[in-house]
Amino acid sequence: MRRKLVAGNWKMNGSSESIRGLLQGIKEGAAPVAAVELAVFPPFVYLGLVEQQLSGTTVAWGTQNLSEQVSGAFTGEVAGSMLNDFHCAYVIVGHSERRTLYGETDDLVARKFAAARKVGIKPILCVGETLEERDQGVTESVVERQLKAVLDLEGVEAFNDAVIAYEPVWAIGTGRTATPQQAQEVHAFIRAKLAERNSTVAAKTRILYGGSMKAANAVELLAMADIDGGLIGGASLEAKEFLAIARAGC
Repeated sequence: MRRKLVAGNWKMNGSSESIRGLLQGIKEGAAPVAAVELAVFPPFVYLGLVEQQLSGTTVAWGTQNLSEQVSGAFTGEVAGSMLNDFHCAYVIVGHSERRTLYGETDDLVARKFAAARKVGIKPILCVGETLEERDQGVTESVVERQLKAVLDLEGVEAFNDAVIAYEPVWAIGTGRTATPQQAQEVHAFIRAKLAERNSTVAAKTRILYGGSMKAANAVELLAMADIDGGLIGGASLEAKEFLAIARAGC
């Protein structure tokens, strides 16, 4: 059985003070939801603080991005080897905001996925369609294209040490959410695409839902057969809400 993962993407939010309070709340409430894996993704500058606060706990941590480069003259970038210094378990690659706001291509996302694996960090690969693409009925072709870029570069076996997050772009930060059935359909499609190459890997791979999951809708979403957790945005900035989502997965 796939263990559910509830991952908190803090995006560009937080301060030293607020993060200490948030992590304290998460640590205090983690035991009752031990059946679910918890992970948090702070901005780069707070990695040291998060490591200090979470070392020795059951809560994992990672980052929201990394460079596809190993090292060199790449001002402002952060290499995967640097993330190892902070014992990151995961890194998010290809988030819709990176794709839409910063022009990250499928090819670049695939290379970032490879860079993470090369240093032993599990990538969380984000895939998903815009509202325009959904209205055009091309959701599956968009998701397949994004997934194929990674499969062609790294092979399906790479997903033995990776996670996928389906995030319908139209349901992020808009208050709109895909129905559990809509989300399940895409999750099942993703798993089927993996299964075409290796059914064993497909059965093991965790696929998270990343479109405005919150405590109010988490029970229904997490009850779906192919939804293995959530990539949580704004709701992960409040310990009670974050833990309530995790509780829905127990």
